[in-house]
Amino acid sequence: MRKEENPHGVDARKLYDTEKVQVIHILLNPGERLKRHITKTDVLFYVLEGEGIVEIGDERKTVEKDTLVESPSGIPHCWYNES
Repeated sequence: MRKEENPHGVDARKLYDTEKVQVIHILLNPGERLKRHITKTDVLFYVLEGEGIVEIGDERKTVEKDTLVESPSGIPHCWYNES
């Protein structure tokens, strides 16, 4: 997997990429975040380890290892690793 350049400046690697579906492995080191943005497709995030804070629309919650998070298309979302 090759690290992809992205506007968030984080380690993001595409595992699968088609017009309708993308699978991306994202590593958020302590203090890093995904900036608030909107996607054209639904997004599913799966937390492999640690914990983070996710915002989807107006909802904000802390999530931890083995959590699956759904983010519908057209709704702003962002992630934080505040550890």
